[in-house]
Amino acid sequence: MKPFDYVRAEDAAAAVALVAERPDAAFLAGGTNLVDHLKLGVTEPKTLVDIGGLPLDAVDETSDGGVRIGAGVRNSDLAAHPVIRQRYPMLSRALLAGASPQLRNLATTGGNLLQRTRCVYFQDVTTPCNKREPGTGCSAVGGYTRYHAILGASEQCVATHPSDMAVALCALDAEVAVLGPNGSRRIPVTDFYRLPGEQPERDTVLDHAELIVAVELPPPTPDAASTYRKVRDRTSYAFALVSVGAELRIIEGTVAGARVALGGVAHRPWRARRAETVLVGAPATMETFATAAAAELVVAKPLVGNEFKVDMTRRTMTAVLRDLSRQTPS
Repeated sequence: MKPFDYVRAEDAAAAVALVAERPDAAFLAGGTNLVDHLKLGVTEPKTLVDIGGLPLDAVDETSDGGVRIGAGVRNSDLAAHPVIRQRYPMLSRALLAGASPQLRNLATTGGNLLQRTRCVYFQDVTTPCNKREPGTGCSAVGGYTRYHAILGASEQCVATHPSDMAVALCALDAEVAVLGPNGSRRIPVTDFYRLPGEQPERDTVLDHAELIVAVELPPPTPDAASTYRKVRDRTSYAFALVSVGAELRIIEGTVAGARVALGGVAHRPWRARRAETVLVGAPATMETFATAAAAELVVAKPLVGNEFKVDMTRRTMTAVLRDLSRQTPS
């Protein structure tokens, strides 16, 4: 038994204050990731501040036509919400591609964003891991790499981010609303996550005691088609080898707008800016889609054992863009 203090927060400000005064404290929401890490010994906070009862479980339409999603909204509820299904199908599909129905019934929006890598070495406390214990080394380099990064990795860490939902939010230009000891701030999802660099132990730009209170989506793009596709080893309860969240808007046969994000390939959801640059203004053809995918992967650096991911990513991106072009009014 690992002893720890447990406190139930009365409101968001109180939760932030409790964690701020205790360097070894952590927030507890659905617990689908944190509890696993407590059991494995990956993390050992001395205090858990329970935010599960806070009124952060609403999905509200905003005055500009967007949506504000409370951090406590369960993944299953968000995936089934009629506004999300109708206006943001990419997000609904990404949520349904994650975990299992039982976990989606418990997992929260904020917790999903903050889940940590499923790298087998990170979760095995008997092996060196710079993310778990900085300075000890990266066991994945030269080890089992099937699920590891081909983009944005460093010598310190080659792990990938596991969230499907975060990939869709990245492609949708969502923002994370945060409350901390110094007040509130909003962070674009594209800037919320870090590449490993020399500090692989830091997954996000959040400071200690900063609490996610909501995620805000901009208004949906008119006349655009979007989707989320996940390639994995089995059809349920498996993390992505490669995933693609994409949106296309086509006018008279030309790509007028494109947003693409990748999962399963980097330490963070990977916004495919190079591909988007190739796409916008180009004819909506297979040649354009293949060129865009290839452009994004020019900087790929696969490891021994996951070279297949480069071709898998290229093929998946191309196929997703092709299928969206057939759904988009032109």
